[in-house]
Amino acid sequence: MTQSNLRGVWWMVATVAAFAIQDGFSRLVAAEYNTLMVVAIRYWVFAAFVLGRALQRPEGFRAAVKTKRMPSHIFRAALLVAEICLMVQAYTLIGLIHTHAVFAVCPLLIVAMSGPLLGERISLARWGAVAIGLVGVLIILRPGFGVFSAAALMPLGSAFMFALFSVMTRAAARDEPSFPTFFWPGVLGAVMMTPIGIYTWMPVRGWDWVPLAIYAGVSVLSNWLLTKTYQAAEASSVQPFAYLQIVFVAGIGIFFFGEHLDPLIALGAVVVIGAGLYALLLARREGPA
Repeated sequence: MTQSNLRGVWWMVATVAAFAIQDGFSRLVAAEYNTLMVVAIRYWVFAAFVLGRALQRPEGFRAAVKTKRMPSHIFRAALLVAEICLMVQAYTLIGLIHTHAVFAVCPLLIVAMSGPLLGERISLARWGAVAIGLVGVLIILRPGFGVFSAAALMPLGSAFMFALFSVMTRAAARDEPSFPTFFWPGVLGAVMMTPIGIYTWMPVRGWDWVPLAIYAGVSVLSNWLLTKTYQAAEASSVQPFAYLQIVFVAGIGIFFFGEHLDPLIALGAVVVIGAGLYALLLARREGPA
């Protein structure tokens, strides 16, 4: 592994740790306040961050955010808003561990969507990895065994929406600079969430502003760390380490929220993550589509 990729690995570990902390705080504050209000606060802070980044761009604000794909950005922003709201609500209903165990199927859904939506060649072996990953999800959900709940479908829906968001982001990045694809979902998401956040607003008790502020700040930090990760190394070199997030999340869920790591949820998560790593290995061997 090159020195650059090694730095990228450490950046990725820091990134997923930040995302896990963000998820822990979102579970904490959404248990006390309306989920939509909490997500709105997150978007307001993130929009301020991307606006600040745009103002610092050397080419100037207008040139930095110029886009030919505004309808796509609007749809991507709506997808991301819905995905985040579903995930945060799922944390409060079924916990961090169960939510992330199901959401781990997201990279495999991206593989499945890349063929029909991006025209990428997907081998039979990679389709097999997708199928195995879905078996892992069934192990976690266990429909028909008396432990299934409708709330468990929320992270699955969230994974589907984030996979579609990711594929559309890759499509947008083909014919315009990357900054607009980063900028517009944040700003448009804030616009979408503002009336919802105001409508669902609840008075915040004094010290509760502290975890709310930390939650919003860590959401910005985690995205900044992700940017630094991909500046330091190739995505394919660091992507396997993204699965460490479920390890960090499990630790937070167990030690801070008293969650229980169900053996079948753990088994299902191992199957899903194993299938995802196998799909990534196949993608490396097969090379560009």
